[in-house]
Amino acid sequence: MKSTSVTFPDGALTGRSQVVGTVPVGQAFGVVVAETPFHPLDHTWADQPADRGTLDGRALSDCVTGAQSDGEILLGSDIPVRRGSDGWEWLVVHVIDAPIEEGREVELEVDGAYRAALSAGHTGCHLAALALNMALAPQWRKETAHDALGHPDFDQQAITSSSIVEHGAVDVYRLGKSLRKKGFTAEGLDVAAAEQEVNAILARWVAADAPVWIDVPGPELTARRTWHCALPDGEAWIPCGGTHVTRTSALGPLAVTLELGDDYLKMTSGSRLS
Repeated sequence: MKSTSVTFPDGALTGRSQVVGTVPVGQAFGVVVAETPFHPLDHTWADQPADRGTLDGRALSDCVTGAQSDGEILLGSDIPVRRGSDGWEWLVVHVIDAPIEEGREVELEVDGAYRAALSAGHTGCHLAALALNMALAPQWRKETAHDALGHPDFDQQAITSSSIVEHGAVDVYRLGKSLRKKGFTAEGLDVAAAEQEVNAILARWVAADAPVWIDVPGPELTARRTWHCALPDGEAWIPCGGTHVTRTSALGPLAVTLELGDDYLKMTSGSRLS
């Protein structure tokens, strides 16, 4: 079985493809096709939920990442290697309640409204991270890695979890000893002022109607895709395997709230797709 080709990076919501394999998923059935528009849950960085929709008219109960090596297919957290590791084929597994025979051609249809809501949440999440990097730049006491806009990359240095939801996201950052050693200090941080600055930056970027696009080097699920946005402050890019809106203006009002704890910073971002 070859790695699944995916069309969701180009915004596809429908497709027709041949069933190339099946795998049991508890009491359900995992169906693998040659090409799919469905975005599955990633097994290593599960930030964006799986798409919803139907396969041959049957509703999917889940859509997960699978990996095959030596004829064995493993799913989700059972996969022992990172996506793209050599010697493995990488699969989109569509979970339904009844089996479908191999070789059959099936219709695939993604729930477009749900996809759009998650895409808005994911684009907003990236923009909020870049704006947060800008607002927290004065807190760095040492030179560190920078983001594409030239600011210290707090997001990548400190993030511990990211959860994309419809029209929003929740990101949690660690503020422990290891981050302090890298040069970041939360001492003297005015969270209310930082929140206000992030929201002012986001309002400016949304109003700019900046184009958003995904660099797609190949059709494989494991292709190293990159999110891009031509912001007024410069072209931003972040490695990303998710889905996105095509312009910042599509987000509508976008804002964050910041919560500072003893050893964490939580950022909740939200928008409404127009």
